[in-house]
Amino acid sequence: MKYYKLALHKAYFDTGYSLLSYPKYVLILGGIGSVILTEGESTGLIMFIGVLIGIACYLIGRWCYKSGFIKATLEVGNQVNEFVKEMRKVYK
Repeated sequence: MKYYKLALHKAYFDTGYSLLSYPKYVLILGGIGSVILTEGESTGLIMFIGVLIGIACYLIGRWCYKSGFIKATLEVGNQVNEFVKEMRKVYK
């Protein structure tokens, strides 16, 4: 269990990142447009917003684990999983 905490923080970030994947593209398009319009003067602002998105990914992922959203998501997947359906019949 040497890397447990690191893996937990990675899971927080990965979960938040997957939920914020679509806003990421809006940031990319806005950043490209802003850099073109200002001729490269706004790159610091775009990098700052990128860092904020990274922090938001972590915090949203952490909320998902702490609130039980992950368990609900897994249960939704189990509803359509044939193996789980069969195993629930066997152990009922």
